[in-house]
Amino acid sequence: MAGDATIEFTDTNFDSEVLKSDKPVLVDFWAEWCMPCKMLTPTIDQLAAEYAGKAKVGKVDTDSNRQTALKYGINAIPTVILFKNGQPAQKFVGLTKKDQFAKALDALV
Repeated sequence: MAGDATIEFTDTNFDSEVLKSDKPVLVDFWAEWCMPCKMLTPTIDQLAAEYAGKAKVGKVDTDSNRQTALKYGINAIPTVILFKNGQPAQKFVGLTKKDQFAKALDALV
């Protein structure tokens, strides 16, 4: 369900891929059954391609990776969290426009 540049984050790789990343990381918390999540997927894939090499962009399936979803208090999806230096820098809940994500990423790259 992800584009070529979009990374799949899991409970197993979240620490190494997101928290220890030397680049900003945009993480989309989603689920297969969530229609707004599916509507957001093309935006996330576009951002992943456009920011390749400057930032990491990926998705966490909250059904398969409950530990990570619980750790970050995900109680509504889609929720997108932008991480910088292993810490949440900005959080978006619900459908959000691409330019809002791009503006937030540009401020951190």
